[in-house]
Amino acid sequence: MTDAVTSGALGRVINRPVARRRRAAEPCELCGAPLPGEHAHLLEERKEQVFCACRACALLFEQGETGPGRFRLVPHRRVRLTGPPPSELGVPVGLAFFVRRSDGTVTAHYPSPAGATRWEVDSAAWERLAVRYAELGSMRPVVEAFLVAIVRGLDERWLVPIDDCHRLVALVRQEWTGMSGGQRLWDRIAAFFAELGR
Repeated sequence: MTDAVTSGALGRVINRPVARRRRAAEPCELCGAPLPGEHAHLLEERKEQVFCACRACALLFEQGETGPGRFRLVPHRRVRLTGPPPSELGVPVGLAFFVRRSDGTVTAHYPSPAGATRWEVDSAAWERLAVRYAELGSMRPVVEAFLVAIVRGLDERWLVPIDDCHRLVALVRQEWTGMSGGQRLWDRIAAFFAELGR
């Protein structure tokens, strides 16, 4: 993942409440039309970059991708999953998200002060997990993710839009201090998951 995570649309997602008070509506990044506070996001798969889009532009991509590496509409659903922790994935950290690629492979990402570190997940392990969490069978490639936080008193498992994961990566990059991240970071991560629940 590149520094695009903390710039452009993603930086604005994190700072939206403050930015909204300071300036006029931000423009659609495809056509330039003013955007309402709540608006759609599009993912350009090849660059893993998220763009803010007006309703008219988002409608162009409602039926799925328009070709390899082109825009995909990011869905809005957030589903909390229940069950035992996903230990079979061999995740070395307590905060990670998993994205199914267009070719069927699954990539694990964990937020860090340097961005998102990633590795490929064993396909057999992912299949076993998908049996346990039936919702993962409907996870849309590239634009949805399985988000897990089992750390610092958190025990969270969610199916979320990919822009939530980008927002979390940017939060970790911006707030990390010292060796373990600092209390402020972990408080904000707890607040992030509390927001998902609302």
